[in-house]
Amino acid sequence: MPDPVDPTQPPPPPPPFTDPAAPTKSTTTGLPSNIAAALACIPLIGGIIFYILEKQDNFVRFYAMQSIIFGGAWFLFNVVSAVIHAIFASVPAVGPFLSVLWGLVAMLVHLAFLVIWIVATVKAFTNARWDIPYVGPLARKQIGES
Repeated sequence: MPDPVDPTQPPPPPPPFTDPAAPTKSTTTGLPSNIAAALACIPLIGGIIFYILEKQDNFVRFYAMQSIIFGGAWFLFNVVSAVIHAIFASVPAVGPFLSVLWGLVAMLVHLAFLVIWIVATVKAFTNARWDIPYVGPLARKQIGES
């Protein structure tokens, strides 16, 4: 019976080690994908810059488009909030009360925006694709993913 291990043959070399958690290089910007996606999470500005610069990495493009939509929603809330605040402040007698009440509501909404932004940035930095509720599906549709 022949020996299954031939002592005259050297063992094959082991395959090169590749870390599956290692970030891949973003092809257009030269940054690792997770760093570029985390920077793209800066609302509106970061999203616009990385959406224009990055042409091939869909991970970065997704976070950039999500940042553009999210930043636009945040900016729109600021504009509407300022108008509502001005209207409430001009109401006679109860205006100061309504103005303070709206200020508290706006503060809570801004806090929610800030928490969502931080979570999205951390998820992008850890190479996890995370959809912001309502914004993520819109971003996927805009970049051509389903």
